[in-house]
Amino acid sequence: MKTTLGTLLWRTALAAALVCGIGLLPWLTRTDPALTVLKARAADRDATPEVLAAVRDRLGLDDGPLHLLGRWLGGLAHGDAGRSWLSGEPVAPGVLPALGASLLLMAVALAVAVATAALVCARTLRRGARGRRPVRRGTGTASAMLAALPEFLLASVLATVVGVQLGWLPALGWYGPRWTVLPALALGLPAGAVLGRLLDDLLPGAFAEPWAAAAVARGIPAGRIARHAVRRCLPGLLPNLALFTVGLTGGAVAVEQLFDIPGLGRTTLRAALAQDLPVLQAGTLLLLLLAAGAAAAARLAARLLTGPALRDGALPTLHRPAAPPRRAAHRALVLGGLLLAVVLLGLPRDPLALDTAARLRPPGAPHPLGTDALGRDLLARVAHGALHTLLLALAITAVTLVTGVLLGLLPRLSGPLADTVNAVPPVLAALLTTALWGSGGAAPALAVAAVAWAPLAVHTSALLRQERAALHLAATRGLGASRTHVLRRHLLPAVLPPVARHALLRLPGIALALASLGFLGLGAQPPSPEWGLLLAENQPYAERAPWAVLAPAAVLALLGALAVTAAQGIRPPRPRRPPRPRPAPTAEPRTGTDARRQAPPRESAGAVGRKG
Repeated sequence: MKTTLGTLLWRTALAAALVCGIGLLPWLTRTDPALTVLKARAADRDATPEVLAAVRDRLGLDDGPLHLLGRWLGGLAHGDAGRSWLSGEPVAPGVLPALGASLLLMAVALAVAVATAALVCARTLRRGARGRRPVRRGTGTASAMLAALPEFLLASVLATVVGVQLGWLPALGWYGPRWTVLPALALGLPAGAVLGRLLDDLLPGAFAEPWAAAAVARGIPAGRIARHAVRRCLPGLLPNLALFTVGLTGGAVAVEQLFDIPGLGRTTLRAALAQDLPVLQAGTLLLLLLAAGAAAAARLAARLLTGPALRDGALPTLHRPAAPPRRAAHRALVLGGLLLAVVLLGLPRDPLALDTAARLRPPGAPHPLGTDALGRDLLARVAHGALHTLLLALAITAVTLVTGVLLGLLPRLSGPLADTVNAVPPVLAALLTTALWGSGGAAPALAVAAVAWAPLAVHTSALLRQERAALHLAATRGLGASRTHVLRRHLLPAVLPPVARHALLRLPGIALALASLGFLGLGAQPPSPEWGLLLAENQPYAERAPWAVLAPAAVLALLGALAVTAAQGIRPPRPRRPPRPRPAPTAEPRTGTDARRQAPPRESAGAVGRKG
């Protein structure tokens, strides 16, 4: 009871701190809120002192941020979320329909993600349910490429090809169930690829347990065995599934904008850019409540699926030492060689050289990857952007891995904190980071690192919870092992490899997030050859010159395939075998009289029988 109350208070304090920070956003950025509101309402109107004073008086800005925040919080108790600074309309009637649209899109995207995850691990399920050793050859590469595709690029391709050229589904608007298919595919396919890789990482350990071999020997149908294996692995995945749920709601800003969906992510982004505080605070509060509800549902489902085994310490470990997949090293060398070749071939070229006569040229001898809308060589821009993007993404991945593992060891502290951080859309996190630390070169890295550790911390906590209930740990603790010994010799060796593989799986997403912030004006600016900027700049020409978009997208997919292939080589260490006892030294054989003198007297069979 005390633990639950403490967690609730900690979660409430975090939510209050975030809402208060958003309420102070205009003053933290040292910009005049009246000027921002005036530009959003009427960009062509002169910002004279009299006009700005009238805006401040009408909105009550002269009373200070604390007074505005207290007034907004007081109105929440009566169901009043305030009025928009831009339109003057009540906030609640506009935000609640946006939440409904996002929830519908989230539900369909989750269905797509579950189906994609099932396809990713179908081969492992099929082989394991039939009693064969699960192997992974091409599934990791394909799912990594799919997970590395940016959502807005996938949405653009689906809208152009399926919606416009083929005309199978509507590509714009939000008028019914048919309008949810394309955006749900754009959101669900990458998320399902990540979830499928995480599930495929746990399934071999589940099929190696004694119950699976016994079920195969008794002739139980393979489908039933596969369902039980998935159920055995779900408690370690449900917390990450809850994070995906909130991310599909608040983080689908680009997809909602591209398909013109009036969702909560787009509403929150527009309010953040225009500094419409009542709308921004209401949208953030709804995302926080959704995050808390999803986390509570995930914890309850995990307890119901695990049952009393978690409490009684009766679970075998899912993380067993295993050899790396066959030919994984060869694939990693090939993929790394291709990526290195692209970088080395493009570095001698000038990424800023303009040639207006060669605009949007297709790939050829002078330009192997083609040119962009300004005639710049795409190979040069991709290669020069790789140096900054890859090195910074690798550094952030290492920092988030260490942070996620350390905070994952303290689930009572990190659980509510991860839920709160995950509820913040990445763009809003970038705005808050820029407001606190400025818009220098470190702002994008700080913004991405501030939110990228949450899935790793949740994954660490979930795996530790299951690993602490393993049978061998109960025996180790019964023999008097200390907590430090159990953590260093048993828990961390079992948990670190899957979390490291998870971190490498998210490396392409971190690289894309860094570059996409520059497109929003919060990081690197044109003409910087950032990969995300390349995608954003060339997206309007995707139908006329698809190579301009496919070149950076292919490099991102190649990076994702390389990251996952390299991650497959990270395996739990094999347990140390105890040293074999040395045989006791035998005495030299004695012969003759000495041997008969030293030998014990033999008893006859009759004497033995009489003793019995």
